[in-house]
Amino acid sequence: MVALVILLVLLLLLLIVSYGVYRFVLYAPMGLQNEPHHVPDSPQYRPRHEEMHRLIDELVALPAERVYIRSKDGLRLAGDWYAGQDGHPVHICCHGYRGLGVRDFCGGAQTLLGRGDGVLLIHQRAQGDSQGHTMTFGIREREDVLLWAQYCAERFPGTPLFLHGISMGAATVLMASALPLPKAVKGILADCPYDVPRDIITLTADNMHLPGKLMWPFLQVGAFLFGHGLRFGQVCCHEAVKRAAVPIQIIHGADDRFVPAYMSEPMAAANPALVRRFTIPNAGHGLSYLEDTPRYQALTQAFIESCLQ
Repeated sequence: MVALVILLVLLLLLLIVSYGVYRFVLYAPMGLQNEPHHVPDSPQYRPRHEEMHRLIDELVALPAERVYIRSKDGLRLAGDWYAGQDGHPVHICCHGYRGLGVRDFCGGAQTLLGRGDGVLLIHQRAQGDSQGHTMTFGIREREDVLLWAQYCAERFPGTPLFLHGISMGAATVLMASALPLPKAVKGILADCPYDVPRDIITLTADNMHLPGKLMWPFLQVGAFLFGHGLRFGQVCCHEAVKRAAVPIQIIHGADDRFVPAYMSEPMAAANPALVRRFTIPNAGHGLSYLEDTPRYQALTQAFIESCLQ
């Protein structure tokens, strides 16, 4: 009897701790993260606040159509469509962890729109106007991106498509590179991606002075029990990129203190025939565009044009 009570107590503790870790890492409450001007308040971001707020205001002021699709697991997913000129490419842009398209792409979207191209800023599951509460670090989001690509291929037949992502969104589009993307997809651009979900989760926990490796088993249990059967498995970017069929460009800030630049090296090594990787000196996480706008724009423009030839 005593042994049974001890076992039940241990199981209860396992459930409590696993749920707590799940809530901390994967759960996305609808709060400040969905405010366009909720930008990080860290030493690398503070000098960029004024410029970011200006770019966000400019993007929010542009006319956009709210569009929706349905995910494989039944969630209503939202996106903001900024129309371009007829015949110009369409860019599907995936924001990062607890992010928002108008914030994470506040500079990059203007570059694409300035070309006359169309831009679809998707709201990743559990964020923005999309349904759900569980973020999956690209595992389920990659399937969502495939559906968005199919949506754009059907809505804009014959139009070249490009996939863009930043941070978790960058990992998402790289993971999606192994899926049967529509032939209209001509290239993938990834800004500051991580390779393996486990590595970025445990590293971030360690940087917060939490026991990342100790938390990981509890997160796996919590993800499965409270994230509708989510399994991290062996999904990673470099394995997906090996099976990619379109060119890929990676840009990473050399001074990224959240997703260190070394985390994108395995993807470049996995498929050197299709992947080109560039680093931006002194750039922090997601700040490459603002750190060196002319070079970022030039790299983006050259990649797009090379894929369209």
